[in-house]
Parts: sequence; C-alpha cells; structure tokens
Amino acid sequence: QVQLVESGGDLVQPGGSLRLSCAASGFTFKNYWMYWVRKAPGKGFEWVSGINTSGSTTGYAESVKGRFTISRDNAKNTLYLEMKHLEPEDSAIYYCGRPGSPFMPYTSTDSKQSLGQGTQVTVSS
Repeated sequence: QVQLVESGGDLVQPGGSLRLSCAASGFTFKNYWMYWVRKAPGKGFEWVSGINTSGSTTGYAESVKGRFTISRDNAKNTLYLEMKHLEPEDSAIYYCGRPGSPFMPYTSTDSKQSLGQGTQVTVSS
C-alpha cells in the first residue's frame, strides 16, 4: 500500500533553515505529482508546494515563495522541501502528499489523496 514517511522536522530559531524529506513506497513514485501541505494548531490544512512528475514544474504558496524549494529524486523515491528564512508563522505539522491519480496535480477536493504521518516544524526563539 501507499506509504509516505516524512522526516527532518525540528525546533529552529527564526531565520533558520530545515530540510524535510519524504520517503515514498508502495506505488510508482515517478508517475505522480507530489506536494507538501501543513497544518498549524487551530487552523486548517494549507497547501505549501507542489512538483510535477519530472521535477520540471513547481509551485508555491505566496506565504513561502522565495524561501522554500521543493524537489524530488525519482531514483530514490524521495520528495524534499528545503526551507530557509523560517518564521514563527511557519510552525506546523508538515505532511507529504500524493494525489489519488497518477499524472494529476494536487486538488483540495481529492478524496483519494494520501498523506504521510507528518513531521513537526517549530520556529521559535
């Protein structure tokens, strides 16, 4: 079955950096767009960034544009999120996500999407 395992979350000071990883298994990784979403306490899920199957197309939420970089290694079945200039507002649980169908981008209404268990990012001094 689909397995997405995030890692790399930590406590970091404002202005710091982190690199999140998502190890994927149980499906043909190179055929799926992938994305990161996050959930802060008391808030709903927020799409953060997405990437197409080859890695040639990426997208970012306005709140992270210029600070975060998404990438993937199809040979290693791994998705990454490089986060720089972190702000307290970036504190959340970060989830790696896969759409329900191959070759399709993220949609918020995808009832068949898969998410990992999440990794906690806390930005605080």
